Amino acid sequence: MTITLRAVTHSNYEDVCDLEVLEEQKEFVADNTWSIVEASFNPHYQTRAIYNDDELVGFIMWVPETDTRVSIWRLMIHYTQQQKGYGKQAIMLAIEEIKQISTVSEIEVCYDTENVQISKFYQKLGFVEEGMDEDGDDMLAVLKV
Repeated sequence: MTITLRAVTHSNYEDVCDLEVLEEQKEFVADNTWSIVEASFNPHYQTRAIYNDDELVGFIMWVPETDTRVSIWRLMIHYTQQQKGYGKQAIMLAIEEIKQISTVSEIEVCYDTENVQISKFYQKLGFVEEGMDEDGDDMLAVLKV
């Protein structure tokens, strides 16, 4: 098993758009199609397809918020590929890629407070909850890098 992050391109974007989460997760995860559209109009948004060897298993997107802070806006693993450690490995790869930006000192994530599973997931990776985001809608958690 080798997890890699690859560019979303003309050759794989349709497959990325076809990825799905479980029905009960849909309220917590934005549609990949919408994320790819957002990124196509915002050149600083970074999208990656998550692969296990040569099999597409998920999608991740991050956005520079400031010179020192990057926000991971999207992470999803296809419902048939969950609970295999792919999300953890993908986040770790994304963190390593983001850290290559020399000015970045913080990586943030936001999530619904009712999504206890994702809260525990990010806390295990070292993200620390700082309180609600500026809109008061989601929990903001930060990783110092």
